[in-house]
Amino acid sequence: MFSLFKKRPPDPSGALAGLGCDIHSHLVPGIDDGSPDMETSLRLIRGLVDLGYKKIITTPHVIGDIFPNTPDIIRAGRDSVAAALRENGIDVEFHAAAEYLMDDRFARALDAGGPFLTLKDNLILVELSFAVPAINLKELLFQLQVKGYQPILAHPERYLYFGANKGWYDQICDAGCLFQLNLLSLIGYYGKDARQLAEYLLKKGYFDFLGTDLHHTRHLHALGSSRHLFQTVDRLLQTGKIQNPRL
Repeated sequence: MFSLFKKRPPDPSGALAGLGCDIHSHLVPGIDDGSPDMETSLRLIRGLVDLGYKKIITTPHVIGDIFPNTPDIIRAGRDSVAAALRENGIDVEFHAAAEYLMDDRFARALDAGGPFLTLKDNLILVELSFAVPAINLKELLFQLQVKGYQPILAHPERYLYFGANKGWYDQICDAGCLFQLNLLSLIGYYGKDARQLAEYLLKKGYFDFLGTDLHHTRHLHALGSSRHLFQTVDRLLQTGKIQNPRL
């Protein structure tokens, strides 16, 4: 009899429609640690469409010898997924860029002039090691901009080593880097420390983009489970600073 008074789970249908575009996911099957096959890719993309997304820019990892993806490999995978979406009547724009680890191989590629896949125009998604920051981080960010790119740092709240010296965030922003928040950080999916850093950066007003960083069905289920997440996204969109809807 008390079930009538229990809180109902949030209805995720269309809850993230205001974002329009997701800029961070791993949906090309079999080329990184994301979707392993086309069936899974289609299931994950259907889930994003149900959440309200109209456009997806998926971003396979490019990490040295671990995931040595090239633009040709990523584009071929994108085309295969796009064809499967059409065959299955899933109505969503599907594009591909990449998430580049800023390691020694990336630095050499940058010196050589690329090529790099961008989210749009000159917007390039980059990430750091979760263990230690790049020693030459500010130099890499500077060189990216010299070569005409606008770097976007993926999930800065997950680099827990910055928690001991949050001034690093100020320096990275001052160096001209934009920040992308993982939505699941808002609900503690990656742990308490990542959530606290996300809240700190939210108060600073440092986030420019929001991304799902979708890898698997556990991520998808978590994205649709939190009213707090939906409400926070709405508040961020009202600030006008979040750039997803303009992609």
